[in-house]
Amino acid sequence: MVDLATTIEAWLFQDNLSLTTLFLGIVLFSYLLEDLAIVTAATLAVEQVMPTYAALLAIFVGISTGDFGLYFIGKTAKKVRFLRYRLFRYHHARSMRRKLHKQAFLTLFFIRFIPGLRAAGFTLSGFLDVPKIKFFIVVLTATALWTILVFGSFFQLGNAQLFQDNQTSWLLIPIGLCLILLLNKLVTKALFKVRG
Repeated sequence: MVDLATTIEAWLFQDNLSLTTLFLGIVLFSYLLEDLAIVTAATLAVEQVMPTYAALLAIFVGISTGDFGLYFIGKTAKKVRFLRYRLFRYHHARSMRRKLHKQAFLTLFFIRFIPGLRAAGFTLSGFLDVPKIKFFIVVLTATALWTILVFGSFFQLGNAQLFQDNQTSWLLIPIGLCLILLLNKLVTKALFKVRG
C-alpha cells in the first residue's frame, strides 16, 4: 500500500496534468490514505500546481464520499453473511455498537477524528441503520472541520517565508504526516479521557 501511495503521490506532482486529472487523483488518493492526501493537496496548492479552492474541494469530496461509501458497505453487510462476519470480528465493533445506539451524533462526530475507528464506526452506522440524514449531516460537518483545519494549517505553513525562500516545500509532506499523527494521538487521548 505504501508503494502505491508513493506512486500516486509522484504522479500527482507531474507537470502535465490537467486540473480535472489532479482533482480526481486527489479524490482517489484520499480513499487510500486520507491524511497523506490532505497534506499532498495542500502542497500542490502551495506550489501553485493546483488552485487552492480545487485542492480543498477535492479533499472534501474524497473524504466525504469515502465515508458515505463505508456507510453503504454497512448497509450491504446486512445482506451478505461474509461481510457481516468480518464487520463484527473487528475488536472495537461491539463497544462502537453500544455508543452508536446511545449517542449517534456525538459518537459519529468523534469517530471522524480518531484513526482506526472510522472504517468500523461508519460501516457499523450503515449496518445498524443510523438514519442517513443524521449520518450525512455529521459526516459533512466533521469532514469540513477536519479538512479546513488540516489543509489550512499546512497551506499556511507552506506559504511561510522559510519554505518559500529555500524551495523546501517538499518538507511539508513528512512534517505534515508527523503533525497529523501527533494530533490524532492527542485527540484520541483527550476524547477517551473525557468519555471514559
